[in-house]
Parts: sequence; structure tokens; C-alpha cells
Amino acid sequence: MPAMSVTAERTAVEPGRASHGEGTPDRGQEALIERLAELLVEQGQCDAKTIERGRRVAAESGQRLDAVLIQLGLVTERGLAEAYASLLARPLATPSRYPDATPLFPERLTPRFLRHARALPVAVEGDTVVVAAADPLDGFAAAAIGSATGKRVALEIAVPIELEAAFDRLYPEVAAKGETESAAAAEPLEEDAERLKDLASEAPVIRLVNQIISRAVETQASDIHIEPFEDRLRVRYRYDGVLHEAESPPARLTAAIISRVKIMSRLDIAERRLPQDGRIRLAVRGTEIDFRVSTVPSLYGETVVLRVLDRSAVAFDYARLGLPPGVVERLSATLELPNGILLVTGPTGSGKTTTLYTGLLALNSVTRKVVTVEDPIEFQLRGINQIQVKPQIGLTFATLLRSILRQDPDVIMVGEIRDLETAQIAVQAALTGHLVLSTVHTNSAAATITRLRDMGLEDYLMTAVLRGVLAQRLVRRLCTACRRRSEAAPELVRRFDLQRRAGTDRVMLWHPVGCPQCRNTGYRGRQAIAEFLVPNAAIESLIFSRAEHTEIERAAVEAGMVTMFEAGLEAALAGATTVEEVARSIRAEA
Repeated sequence: MPAMSVTAERTAVEPGRASHGEGTPDRGQEALIERLAELLVEQGQCDAKTIERGRRVAAESGQRLDAVLIQLGLVTERGLAEAYASLLARPLATPSRYPDATPLFPERLTPRFLRHARALPVAVEGDTVVVAAADPLDGFAAAAIGSATGKRVALEIAVPIELEAAFDRLYPEVAAKGETESAAAAEPLEEDAERLKDLASEAPVIRLVNQIISRAVETQASDIHIEPFEDRLRVRYRYDGVLHEAESPPARLTAAIISRVKIMSRLDIAERRLPQDGRIRLAVRGTEIDFRVSTVPSLYGETVVLRVLDRSAVAFDYARLGLPPGVVERLSATLELPNGILLVTGPTGSGKTTTLYTGLLALNSVTRKVVTVEDPIEFQLRGINQIQVKPQIGLTFATLLRSILRQDPDVIMVGEIRDLETAQIAVQAALTGHLVLSTVHTNSAAATITRLRDMGLEDYLMTAVLRGVLAQRLVRRLCTACRRRSEAAPELVRRFDLQRRAGTDRVMLWHPVGCPQCRNTGYRGRQAIAEFLVPNAAIESLIFSRAEHTEIERAAVEAGMVTMFEAGLEAALAGATTVEEVARSIRAEA
């Protein structure tokens, strides 16, 4: 039969054949889906109760079970793809499998059809075309591609986010055309609220925003930055503390995209003059994710930042955080004290909240009442009473602390000590038998003491309640798949005295290279480097004499404290990170 061109219009599907999880599956497909459900349980992607819940919804809606599990966020798309691969004994299509720039059979397979079929030819091997399919149980797509190309079809299983990225790369003009047509009448600056709402509700805009969010979750970004400029809308993702630019959506969709995010986070889309904060909870790629949303007016519109709060990607474990054993030992001992104040310090994004949450979970038990006052609440902790600060109605850290003390808690976490009033109430709580955990924004553990003094806290109160100060930074971990080891440059060895630290004449350091596993950055993930200051008699004497933080740090080092920079250099010598990354993180001169 001669090869034919497949257009976007889908012809009649055989009776009983399901398409993309819609319609009632035939008996052969039913058996496959039942085996798929068993595989999902066996592989730990979900449990039997989850499957039963999916079956009930599938029976009510007439959809296939696998489609329901994804729509309800009960399994991840990658997990489902791995189960498809096991079920059909077919390989997963890796990102490198997709064509780089030129699609296959562009004259025979239209991009609209392929997007609708969620399938893409990735290779031609003799008389066979290899097709990456997100729904390998949809027999129509494979049959249609085979008819159009005149070749046999061999399936590989596609992970949807990787398939979508390939579509966007291979057919950019099609996506841009559809999105541009949908918003052709948009006026970029002076839309009224109803017009914005209409634009933000159009399918291409919804799909585009969902793709931006999904890509962030799938690639484990910590933040999404959406920034309007005069001639373009810039989208950037933050990976391991560093921003990376992504492909920019059409500039004319700026207002619609920002309005869509504001609608999702229940913000006022008509208010574009004032900053707003909101929250989104979504099932993304089969995982329940929270997003903290912040909008700020700028010259060419509102800049939007979404903080990705993925509980499954956060490790509340000291070892996985990368804290050295000596610091963990001192921190744990301080957390076991019946009263006093423990402070964690560092700049924004240095992992202070994660460290405190890890400590709180260790303290959480039926015999203790643990209360937190936060702004904002980043993660919900089971069994812990968490309270959100709301300054606009007078619900500040100080006012909440006063009220909490009447509830007889054992442990109190204060999100941040920002002023003297909050500091004084925290001290009062510690003096009356409570353990108080909090954060302060300073550059080192010793500088925290001078910061409290600058706030106006009396020296005698500070020495009475302060049990320990943990200062930390996050440094990027070297990718173990591609890092390279070589001899350190002599100048670097001399500057940081690496010979003494390494205990050998020939100092070897690891360096970043870059590979697909680390997005070609050479780094993958982050770990904490930290110093822990425990006030002793010498330090208390320095506090009373109002000594500078350099003197206090010197006394702490003499008492056994390992500074952050020393800890960072040790991590670099061990091959966990680089000297340059340590210097960048601690703001030291490299």
C-alpha cells in the first residue's frame, strides 16, 4: 500500500480501541492494563489502595486506569513510563535519542498529528522507524505512522516531559503560531481584568504555563523566574542555586502568562501596581507539589517568581544535607537541652529552614508540644503546630510568640528574629524553660552575636540563653558521573595552604566537566558546609567586653570550632565540590 500523509485530523478509530486513555479499552488492552497495575505496585510506584481508588474513578469516568492515575497525581509520569517499558519489554527513550534539529518524515507526518498522538519518530533503522510514544498502548498512532512512512514501527517508551521538549525544539514555529494566533488581539499594557482573564483561560496559554511548571519540577529546579522586558519575556530556572535561561515564550503572551499564574495562585489579576504573594498546589507529573508565588511590578510588567516546594525532593536528614559529623553531633546535643536558644544563620537560600525542620522532626514526639511561627510556611510537618505570620492584620512574630507562650509548648521555632521585640520575647521564652529555635541573617556564627547586640539585646541575657549558633552555606556538589581529577595549581595550593590540609606534597583536586546527567554544568545537587559555635567561658567574657566578631571567632576556633571556609576546603579536597565553588558561596576571594 503506498505511503500516505497523516494530517492533524484523526480518522475513525476502530470500535473498542482506546485513544490516549479515553474510551473503554478492549479485552486485550484490559489484560495489559491489569498487568500494568500489578507492575506499578511491584515497582513501588504506588500501593494497592491507590490502584483501587484509580479503578473506581476510571469506572465512573470511562477512562483507562493508567490515564486516571496520572490525572489524579497518584503515580509519576516517569514511573508510569518505566512500568510501560517493563510491561511491553521495550526500552525507555533517553533525551539523547530524540533528533537534535530536523524532524523525521516532515512531509508525511504533520506536527499537529504527532502532538495529538503523543508520538515522535526518533530513528530509521533499515525498513523500521523507531517511534517514541508516551502512550504505547494506543495502537492507532503506531499504525498511522507505519502507513504514512511505509515502514514497520518499533516502539520506545517516551517520558512526556522529554517528548514535549523535543516537540518544542523540532517544531518551534508551530507552537509559536498557535499561541500567537490565540492572543493576536492582546494589548500588552492596558488590558482590563476581564480581558486578562479571557486571555489567561485560553488553551495555548494554559498549556504553555503548565509546560513551564512541569519542566521545573521534572528537572528539579528550585525556582521559576518569569521576567518581562521591552521586547521579550524571559523565563529562567534556578538549579543548585544558579539561574539558567530557558527558551522564551512569545513576548505578546506576557500579560496572558502572568495573569494565568496569578489566577492559579488566587491573586488579584487587576492589581498590577502592588506586590502580591500567593500559593499554588498542583499535581505535576503525578506528584503533589506546592509553589510559593511572588509578584512584583517592574518597568515592563510584573515579574513573577515561583518557589518550587517539592517535599519529595527535600531530604530532612543531616547526612543527606551534607553536614559534617562533628557539627551534627554538637547540633544534636544542643537540641536535646531542655531550654535555651539555638540560632541558624546564613543568607537567603542557604538551607537554614531545611536544617531547622530536620531538627524539629527529630524532636517531634507525643511527649513534646512543638510550635512554629513562620513567614511563610514552606513545608507542612506532620504532628507539628505551624502558624503563618500575617503582618497586615497585626499577626507578627512578636504577637504570636506572646500568645504561644500561654499554650505551654516545649519547643518553639521562630522563622526569623528580625527586631529587638522578637528577640526579647524569644529570650523570655528560653528563660522560662522553653527550647527556642530561630534564624538570623548574618555572615558567620560569631557575627550573629554582634548582630543581636546591634539589635539592642543585653549582653547578660544573651549569655544566659544562647546555647549554640550554626552558620551554613550551600555549595554545589560535583557531578560524580563526569568530574575530572588533576593536580592543583601551585598558586591555589599556596593561597589556601592546601598542602598542609591534604597532608601530602602533591595536592589533587576534582574539577567540573559537564554531561547530560548534570545539564552540562558539572554540578549535581548541593550540600551544606557549616560551622557551629558553642559559647564557653572565654566567649561569654568577650561578649561582656563587647568584643568584635573576629575576636569571638578566634576564641571559638581555639575551642575547637572548624570554620565554614575550612569545612568547605575539606569538602573540596574530598572531591565533593571545588575550591572555586567554596569561595563563591562564602564570598571569599578566590
